[in-house]
Amino acid sequence: QVEPVESGGGQVQAGGSLRLSCTFSRLSFEDYPMAWLRQAPGQPRKGVSCITWDGTDTYYQDSVKGRFATSRDNAKKTLYLQMNNLQPEDTAEYFCAAVTDCRSTIRYLGVVPRAGQWGQGTQVTVSS
Repeated sequence: QVEPVESGGGQVQAGGSLRLSCTFSRLSFEDYPMAWLRQAPGQPRKGVSCITWDGTDTYYQDSVKGRFATSRDNAKKTLYLQMNNLQPEDTAEYFCAAVTDCRSTIRYLGVVPRAGQWGQGTQVTVSS
């Protein structure tokens, strides 16, 4: 079974909202910082948000600050991304991952998922 499993994507107009979810079944979810990354066509996969293992600290790419909010439920092994005021430039495939460090996940490319694989992602399309 591929994990994680991302869901919640869709097609919305600019200014709309979506809530993404990401669920793990085998990983020791509570042991890791968790991140959302996105990849637009022809672009590298980039960190969008990250949350520490206990949820006390969150980190965001500058372009989504004030619009996106990440949270987690360790009991459910689920990561969330609430996306408000979506813009066409947010259009991308969104992936989640257990990561090593939040700061480097947001700052650098080439994130390697601690689960050893990527999920299938969930597509977000924002029209103007």
